[in-house]
Amino acid sequence: MAPAAVGACLILSRRVLSGSVYTLTKRQICYSIPCYYRRYKALRFMHTTCRMSCEKTDFASVSKEEWVKRLTPEQYYVTRESGTEPPFSGIYNSHFEKGIYKCTCCGSELFSSEAKFESHCGWPSFHTALGANNRDESKTNVLRRPDDSHGMKRVEVLCKNCNAHLGHVFNDGPKPTGERFCINSVSLKFESGE
Repeated sequence: MAPAAVGACLILSRRVLSGSVYTLTKRQICYSIPCYYRRYKALRFMHTTCRMSCEKTDFASVSKEEWVKRLTPEQYYVTRESGTEPPFSGIYNSHFEKGIYKCTCCGSELFSSEAKFESHCGWPSFHTALGANNRDESKTNVLRRPDDSHGMKRVEVLCKNCNAHLGHVFNDGPKPTGERFCINSVSLKFESGE
């Protein structure tokens, strides 16, 4: 990505956010701009430019120190240390706007608002990962892994692109899958579909 594009994106984001953007690395810039500000045509263009650069990142090689710089303490705890946010505390728990829920670490598209439902469990719940065909998740950005921590047998849900902990999946969801992806709000960022 050209340095001019990076600079323009950072300057534009500072104008829109009234100075709430801090010193950022090239890879942090596109994720520093909340999706609801991307509706501005110029900002959306610059975000697309940055995102294309970021998507080429080999997230497996990102160091612990870099993740600490990129994420808030709560995001780091949940996504990199497999933590859990307190129930009913997340911003997306009762959020039902149309759009796409993405990974807060890498920006991969994870869930559609069409798959979201109210489960009353305290965390955002989805019955299907974005791109899943019946139970085939080969074209999704989520990965399942057995989790025996805390003396329980569960199935952990991870971002396939950056290995971020998202939450867990349970077999008590609605049709069509009968599954409930119980996901931490801090592991997600929302991009409006309107």
